[in-house]
Amino acid sequence: MYSSKENVNILTALLAAHGIRHAVVCPGSRNAPIVHNLNECPDIRCYPVTDERSAAFFALGIAQATDQPVVVCVTSGTALLNVAPAVAEAHYQHQSLVVISADRPAEWIDQLDGQTLRQPGVLTPWVDITVTLPEAPDAQPTGNGIVGRLVNEALLAATSDHHPCVHINVPLSEPLFQFTVDRLPDARVIRRYAPAADYACLPQQLIDDLRHAQRPLIVVGQLSPLRFHYEGVNHLFAHVIVLHEALAPFTSVSHFDDFLDMPDEPPLPDFILYLGDAIVSKRLKAFLRRATNARTWRVNLTGAVEDTFLNLRGIVVGDAECLLQSLNTKLSSHRFTSAQMDYRRQWLQRLSQASAAIAAGQLTFSEAAAVRIFEQQLSLLDAPYHVHYANSTAVRLANRYANGHPVWCNRGVNGIDGSLSTAAGFASAHPSSLTFLVTGDLSFFYDQNALWNQNLTPNLRILLLNNHGGHIFHHLEGLSQSPALSTLIAAPHQATAEGICLENDIYYQQATDIETLWQGIDLLLHATLSRPIVVEVIL
Repeated sequence: MYSSKENVNILTALLAAHGIRHAVVCPGSRNAPIVHNLNECPDIRCYPVTDERSAAFFALGIAQATDQPVVVCVTSGTALLNVAPAVAEAHYQHQSLVVISADRPAEWIDQLDGQTLRQPGVLTPWVDITVTLPEAPDAQPTGNGIVGRLVNEALLAATSDHHPCVHINVPLSEPLFQFTVDRLPDARVIRRYAPAADYACLPQQLIDDLRHAQRPLIVVGQLSPLRFHYEGVNHLFAHVIVLHEALAPFTSVSHFDDFLDMPDEPPLPDFILYLGDAIVSKRLKAFLRRATNARTWRVNLTGAVEDTFLNLRGIVVGDAECLLQSLNTKLSSHRFTSAQMDYRRQWLQRLSQASAAIAAGQLTFSEAAAVRIFEQQLSLLDAPYHVHYANSTAVRLANRYANGHPVWCNRGVNGIDGSLSTAAGFASAHPSSLTFLVTGDLSFFYDQNALWNQNLTPNLRILLLNNHGGHIFHHLEGLSQSPALSTLIAAPHQATAEGICLENDIYYQQATDIETLWQGIDLLLHATLSRPIVVEVIL
């Protein structure tokens, strides 16, 4: 039986009709009719998570794993505000979260009533659309009036090609807990149809700029491996250097950070084609910002003006993979000049030297040793897996040592919050493969409520690098002069994860030297346990 609230029933019916299959639900009384309906609907799987901030990041992990919009449903009041960090992160990753918030009736807003605040618009910077559903019955037949139109409008946005987040606000008056409707309404479904992507009309200026460049670069930022493959671009990639990090789904990493740290930098490029989202490397961004005369073209799905290198000349609205394939076709008969090929060879030679130096380095017991050994052993694993890295030191180590697999990371906003919850959500949506997370201690402890979660699956494996504070702060130029660094800025602590794991039934093991580190990594990769595993490297 479904709720007696008509707007809730229309919402539920249209979520199912638009193909929404996953909903992360948080406890509360005002949102109970919505949670009840989501649980009753056979097309939607519910994941209960108590902490709203963790819940939204858990939903982000499911969205990453499935490449589909995911609902996160919260009750009224400050519960909604707690999803903002994950929604901001999802926005910059182009992952779609459908935030559904229960609300109090409008007449009680700002009247000192409990769990009541101004909810519409609080997520405005990071959602494409906010709709508030009327509670009064529509004059039109069920599902064909205003409520149906508003829900369709939001879900059409959520399922569009650029994967935005949306907010559906649902005011509900008492009584709340009447479940008397035996079936969902046959709600009107609005569909949107667009012509297939056609890059036959690529800007001629882009093609000409690349043809005439002497020092062209293609730069690829963070991209979902579910959306990007680079088959069919062999001619282009054989003639133009492609720079990318572990966040782009290539089979290897370009070690340009180490290259650019050397005294003899390559000449600045005169053409840049920038695809994908965030880039971790500050060195690369600083290097490319000095190329003031470079003709830079940006490719994205929204047409947003993203002038990362301060030399943007043109924007192409579209899909990165399709654009590369079209550009490859258009240049298939183009004869690249000797200057272009020399520039590519310069980069390849020095990148090869940087990679060899990294491989030859001798490491003592450290974060770097932990990640290097983990990645080396991971390459031998004969089982399906996915790898997440937290921000800060962890993702920078991924750029040195990750190889042969995509890296997932919340690099949209680069915050430390939510990495653990996101990996947990991803693991839950991929129960047949292992999901690894490499994380620092501040990220782990900040998001420890991710383990207070009844949806955790035994395929979640966590390598925790605990150096008792924000180690990266000690490497920021000039900060060492501040007396506040060690006591206030770097967040020193003596905590370990042992107690957290014990109270949440997580298998826990410490590594305190190279020998126990090898043992811990072997456990992470090969153990068959009925619960998640944390291996904490105490440094």
